[in-house]
Order: sequence, then C-alpha cells, then structure tokens
Amino acid sequence: MSLLLEVDLASSVPAFEQIRLQVVAHVAAGRLTPGDHLPTIRALATDLGVAAGTVARAYRELETAGVVTTRRRAGTTVASGVSAADAPGRHAARLYVDTVRAAGLSDEEALALVRGALMRREPEPDAQVPRDRPTGSATQASSRNATKPMTAGAATP
Repeated sequence: MSLLLEVDLASSVPAFEQIRLQVVAHVAAGRLTPGDHLPTIRALATDLGVAAGTVARAYRELETAGVVTTRRRAGTTVASGVSAADAPGRHAARLYVDTVRAAGLSDEEALALVRGALMRREPEPDAQVPRDRPTGSATQASSRNATKPMTAGAATP
C-alpha cells in the first residue's frame, strides 16, 4: 500500500506536525490499518527533504498518542486498537470535500473554514449532530513542496 505524505517547508505549521497530522489522517481514513508499517525514519526524512530528527519527533508524538508502536528490529507500525473514524464522520467529510471542490475552493480555504467551525463552542441551530456520538476531527496538513508516497510494509529501525 502506498500513501502520499507531503511537507510544505514554507508553512507556519512545523514539518514534524505536518507529518504527524497526515499519518493520523491516513489512519482516520482507513488507509493505514493496525499492523501496517511506516517507512524508516531515515528513509522518510530523505524522501521529504527534512532532518531525521523531524521525522523522529513526529513518530515519537504518534507513539505517545497511541497511534503507532515502535519496537527495535520490528519498526514502527500502526498500533492495535486504532481504528478508522466513525462512518458518519467519514461520510460528512467526503460530502464536505465534494462540496468545497465543486465550489472551487482550495484545500487551504476549505481547511480554514473547518478550523473556523471547530472554534465555535455551540453547534449551528439547524445542525444535525447525533448526540450519542462524540464529535471529533482529524486534520491533514496541506502541502506543496516535498511529496513522497509512503509504503506500508517498509520497516523502521
């Protein structure tokens, strides 16, 4: 399985955070599943044009959050018990992406709208939010400079 990771070195979002957010987004979308291997720190750093310490920090934060596990000689893998986002959330996200793309908005503009909506404390009066499910979000960093498909199955030291 090949996944796309990108880093925008001109962004105000630190590179390690862009990597972390994209891995979380891939897990939430179901493109990475428990047991999938992430690339080695060194290989991903080289491919993205960032320092190995940048990727190491992203992996460390992912491990602290329980998204991945790292074991010597076995590498970094998506942790057991990590599942894709709930179906209604995925469906709503797909509808939103289709809508903003049809409207001609850029990814940055679409993300800015989502960030603004997340800052609201109260839902819109006409919003149809199921009360039996917690609300949440996964954000994927936008990027334009370095692009590298991430191959699940690659080992990490």
